[in-house]
Amino acid sequence: MRRLFILILAAIVLGGPIVLGLTAAKTVPASLFGPHSPNLENGRWMFFAGGCAACHATAGQDDPMRLGGGRELKTKFGTFRVPNISPHARDGIGSWNEAQFAGAMLKGSSPDGRHYYPAFPYTSYQRMRIADTRDLFAFLKTLPAIEGKSLGHDLPFPLSFRAGVGLWKYLYVDGKPFQPDRAKPESWNRGAYLVEGPGHCAECHSARDFLGGIISARRYTGGPNPAGEGSVPDITQQSLARWNEEDFVALLEFGARPQHGDVAGDMRSVVRNTSQLSADDRRAMASYLKSLQPGSGPRN
Repeated sequence: MRRLFILILAAIVLGGPIVLGLTAAKTVPASLFGPHSPNLENGRWMFFAGGCAACHATAGQDDPMRLGGGRELKTKFGTFRVPNISPHARDGIGSWNEAQFAGAMLKGSSPDGRHYYPAFPYTSYQRMRIADTRDLFAFLKTLPAIEGKSLGHDLPFPLSFRAGVGLWKYLYVDGKPFQPDRAKPESWNRGAYLVEGPGHCAECHSARDFLGGIISARRYTGGPNPAGEGSVPDITQQSLARWNEEDFVALLEFGARPQHGDVAGDMRSVVRNTSQLSADDRRAMASYLKSLQPGSGPRN
């Protein structure tokens, strides 16, 4: 028993730094943020491509530019409450700097060093370019400052222990930005970036394992609705082989599905966002979506 106790104690002492390293929240170095002239039009496109208002718009009102949060996301892991991301200095992100905002988007880390839960889809946002996060941050600062904080999450133990999210990130967050496929056309790569990064389409349209991570082999093949009601369809060529690029464009612009009427549920809010993108970006997304096979995309 004495030897066993010594072995356990040694494992704790030696393994402690490793565990702390794995669970520590990562940041984006401020040294990466040199002089920058924000492109507010691009920031607006990132806002709509990322679907920011779909979750963060103030609950109970219809203005997508009032980002006071408050929406409840009920999942099998518990209830997440969406925070205020308006430029309010106390209740929103008005006191943040660019590096802190990029740390949230690309690393899932708060300015005070806590992990965000992956209900915030940084597993996809990590693919974004820093320049795009800077433009998005600049655009958000032009929106109304909304007073009021959301209530905290309602999660059971041990999920309420945020340090454990660091271990989850070790499994599902690789920190790699989008890498274009040089063998593909520029428009296809633009679509891939929008779908895999800010658009975070895989977050809803993929099956997940018991820990909540996307199952690579079932990426984009549909699965249970993360919000807990119904299911989300397969959008690969396994199910949509009869769709052409024009069908995908019509979906992204008008919410129209060939032979199936208009989209319903949460997809309506997605279309409200994609309809605000440029025609070129919608067509680029359509080109990429038409190419999807089961398990397509990065393995996050």
